[in-house]
Amino acid sequence: MKLGFACKYLNSDGKQFFPFRATTRKRFLSLPHDERNQLVYEITVTNLNHLYLTLEHLATLPEPLRMMRIGSDLLPLYTVPEATPLFTAFLPELHPLFARCGELARAHHIRLSFHPGQYTVLASDNPDVVVRALEDVEYHTLCACLMGYGKTFQDFKINIHMNGKAGFDGFKRSFNQLSPEARLMLTVENDEISCSLDDVLQAASLCPVVLDIHHHWVKESEFIQPDDVRVARVIDSWHGVRPVLHYSISQEGIIPQQGWPDQPQLGVSKSKLRAHSDYFFNPTLNAWALSFQDFDIMCEVKMKNLAREQLYLWAIAQQRMGDVLAESARESANIK
Repeated sequence: MKLGFACKYLNSDGKQFFPFRATTRKRFLSLPHDERNQLVYEITVTNLNHLYLTLEHLATLPEPLRMMRIGSDLLPLYTVPEATPLFTAFLPELHPLFARCGELARAHHIRLSFHPGQYTVLASDNPDVVVRALEDVEYHTLCACLMGYGKTFQDFKINIHMNGKAGFDGFKRSFNQLSPEARLMLTVENDEISCSLDDVLQAASLCPVVLDIHHHWVKESEFIQPDDVRVARVIDSWHGVRPVLHYSISQEGIIPQQGWPDQPQLGVSKSKLRAHSDYFFNPTLNAWALSFQDFDIMCEVKMKNLAREQLYLWAIAQQRMGDVLAESARESANIK
């Protein structure tokens, strides 16, 4: 099982190693043409170099910790119409920077993904929103392909939600408009507001389903278990590739530090339950997430890799304790 983190790689003080740079559309449009070009070029080079440095560091960690979600700002403002032609002009000279990131990740079995933002809604009933969503998915696809992915089914993951008033039918129409490479990489996730796991499983014939167990609990007030028949359908949707599960918990002070939180007893709105904690502080929920042994886990938590590594060490300690107890039981049986 791999445990991943999202976008920001933190040091022990909580400060970010190798941060991605970004800029705003407003600032970009305020600049003359040459300065616009220089700005996005310099940010792109910085981001690609910092991605490589992050991957280089991940390659030194135990293999279960070699998993990350790359931030969407790799190419800043790429889908802004005034910026796209600039990238078209200089991107070819940056292909080696992309390629070395992918080569390093594959050489060290680092599992990578993107997660386009909440406004990337392929199932929208607004055609303009769908057009922008398709552009955004294809932007992330371009980045992955430049790193050497998009060649086989789920060699890279681009995950989105299926929320949108057009529902599964709208999602299917949009999915079929994507490039072959995007269709190989796209996954779809349940959310805590509009799109349940049952809704998302309609898409299992098109692309893999990512199970978010916290979203499911918030929406359904149910702690889904690994032997649930729907989990088997999730696994089947990956067609032999190891599936991915998203794990988060509600913020510190909202739910108890141990045991199973009960939504009616908590008396807290679902909007507050949605917010992610800094760390995985509840051992009952940690054991629950880790019981999905057929999955890799993306840890969606504010303290990023620090919280992920804390969970990893906790899991090792629990396993060692279990081994000790098992050995003790065997010795007792031999004495008798």
